[in-house]
Amino acid sequence: MRIDLQLHSFYSDGYLSPSELIRFINKQGVRVAALTDHNTLSGLVEFKKEAKKYSIKVINGLELYTKYKGIKINLLWYNFNEGNENLQKLLKEIQQHRFLNCKKYLKKLKKEGYKINEDKILSNFNDYIPINRLTDKIISNKFNHRLLIKRLKQKSKLKGKYFLPPREEDILGELFFNKKNGKLNESYINAERLLKIKKEVGGQIIFCHPGKSNRLANNMTEKLKKSGIIDGIEVLSPHHSINTVMYVQFLAEKLDLIASGGSDFHRFENMAYSLKSSWEWFKIDSKNLRRIRDIIG
Repeated sequence: MRIDLQLHSFYSDGYLSPSELIRFINKQGVRVAALTDHNTLSGLVEFKKEAKKYSIKVINGLELYTKYKGIKINLLWYNFNEGNENLQKLLKEIQQHRFLNCKKYLKKLKKEGYKINEDKILSNFNDYIPINRLTDKIISNKFNHRLLIKRLKQKSKLKGKYFLPPREEDILGELFFNKKNGKLNESYINAERLLKIKKEVGGQIIFCHPGKSNRLANNMTEKLKKSGIIDGIEVLSPHHSINTVMYVQFLAEKLDLIASGGSDFHRFENMAYSLKSSWEWFKIDSKNLRRIRDIIG
């Protein structure tokens, strides 16, 4: 059975509405899905309503930026009680912290010469503020776009390279990850605190795309399992090489973890290439994931 347990809508850093996502994955033959927006459940009601039309089973989902003993990781959370007050309070706290971080950073960009009205820009976001769509709002101003391109060209010239149309990574790096202004960090929740709330609301917590950014190093999976923080690990992810997939399957077996999978779909890339999203080449079948029934039923 085809499933997808990591999808993102425009309520976080995706570009489709929850309804558009459902219609899209239905065409791909998905029968079980989870909307795993970052730090918000705002799209869940719409996602479930649209899914009923196509008999797609919906699993409650979230993706959370987390810190475990000072190390930054991503966790996916499934099948929790979304109405719990402490969970709602936690999400609101994360969103408010993110808002303040973004406002502070936008003021830095203003000092760097960009035309920024931080209150106007941030008014476009009611929940989580994703860096990609925050960037879109900044460079929708033609002056800011021209200034950004100018600075990227200058850097390219200094490095003795021909200037190529910038990728999203180049743009994000120039705006939010530079030596002068530092980084616009995410809002992280302590893993131990997350575990306490989990005891109230239930569900399963999954180590999200652990092969990305070398999060498998230093026996991190074993430590998270021993601490009782994770119930499973994401095996099938577009961020994983085939070698990583094989190794993570080994870890799942060794540590008796649920093996999950998701496309991490955000949008169709507006580029002149044949492959425009992970769905062009990446499919997930539940039969390849051990204990996946613990999540999908």
